[in-house]
Amino acid sequence: MTEQNVNINPTFLNLWPTVFMQLSLPGHERANPVIADLILSKNVEKQNMTENYTDDNLFKLEHPAVFWLQQCIDKAIDDYSKNCGIDYTLKWNLQGWGNVNMKGDYHNLHNHPHSWLSGTYYINVPDQNDAETFRNDLNPASISFFDPRPQANMNSIKNDKQVDPEYRVLPKSGDLFIWPAFIHHLVHPNMSEAPRISLSFNVIIEWSNDLIPN
Repeated sequence: MTEQNVNINPTFLNLWPTVFMQLSLPGHERANPVIADLILSKNVEKQNMTENYTDDNLFKLEHPAVFWLQQCIDKAIDDYSKNCGIDYTLKWNLQGWGNVNMKGDYHNLHNHPHSWLSGTYYINVPDQNDAETFRNDLNPASISFFDPRPQANMNSIKNDKQVDPEYRVLPKSGDLFIWPAFIHHLVHPNMSEAPRISLSFNVIIEWSNDLIPN
């Protein structure tokens, strides 16, 4: 009997991945002070600006710095979609709002419904090294993202990245993060005297029947 060639090497598949995008925007050093002034002025005009994020869209401001940021985000979304294997044209709208976190401010655990992607651009992340934290679990000015699979971390063992329940990162000014809108995340307290300023956004896909999977 002739022995057949059998491939005994295993096949590994990364199923149901959660794609997280992070990059530092070139030119942010010049643009950020201008965008910071715009958001701070909005923060004075509007009470509860972050909570009432659907009332106003910062990307509708006709301002060169806002136009620059929108172009950067649109390019990042295009790169994100191509990395996911989307080989057809997508059309989307950006809906953005400012966040101003003074000392002690934070954002509770939440996600962003009715969107495809969400993201945040970091305009000013103050140095937290001299902050009085009093507790080692505050993680000042960081943002944490959590595994969307309920209770997946119950099977967690050391060094198995598939079941690491939390991804925590301390952003830098100029960083842009993009992630699936269903991911739950929270923002840890700003413990600096200087404000932590960012612009969050949702990516809302324009519907077409071409989007329906085969």
